[in-house]
Parts: sequence; structure tokens; C-alpha cells
Amino acid sequence: MDGQPASSTAPRTWSSHRAAASSSAGAGLGFVLNGDGIACVDLDHCLVGGKLADWARRLVDMAPGCWVERSVSGDGLHIWGFGRLERGRRLSMDGGSVELYADGRYIAVTGDTWGDTPRRLGDLSGLIDALL
Repeated sequence: MDGQPASSTAPRTWSSHRAAASSSAGAGLGFVLNGDGIACVDLDHCLVGGKLADWARRLVDMAPGCWVERSVSGDGLHIWGFGRLERGRRLSMDGGSVELYADGRYIAVTGDTWGDTPRRLGDLSGLIDALL
């Protein structure tokens, strides 16, 4: 709000989408997960040469109706939806990793939709349960 980067745990530093989009502070446009029921499953290093790794395909398929976007790194994906977690987790997968967050995290948003996934939040609870 004051030209300084926001903190994922200090609501007074958060701003509207319009204000954030016009700011040059911080790591880019993103979303703060604050425990309100929105969650993100972050698939790291799942895209190789633009192709989705088998382990990641299984996870994306477990989240029908959820928006999936390419991450800032270009070799990962974010799956956005509704879900609850007591705390964030990081899991190792075949050649990549999965991070699950629903509170206390800032996730940079690229808006680069993966495939034909809808631009809406679906139910992530089945995927979260399967991973945990």
C-alpha cells in the first residue's frame, strides 16, 4: 500500500488487485492465502519441455473444475481452489515436489492458464486428502 512489498502475514500491507497491479514493489502480482478457504497446490518442476510429467498429470486430473496456471518459474503449475489445511506441507514427487498452502502464504499469480482449465475455483479437498 505504501510502495513497500506486502507481507503474507500482515493484512495492513495488503491492497486491492487494482492497486497491486499498478505497483512495482515486491515480487509481482499475487494472492495472499489467509485461511479463508482458498488453497493452492504448487507443483514444482513438473513441466519438462512444455510437457506435463506423469505424476503431475495424475494430480491435475484429481482437481477437475479447478483453475490451473503456469507458475512464474515456467516449469511448474499452481492448482487453485477451495480447501482447508491445518498447515502448509511440502512433499517430494518423482523429479519434482508438491507444496500445499491455505494460510500465511503469498503466491505469485501469472494468469497463464494451463490447458483448457476453467478460470474459477473448484473443490481441492479430494486432492488435498489424497496427498495427505
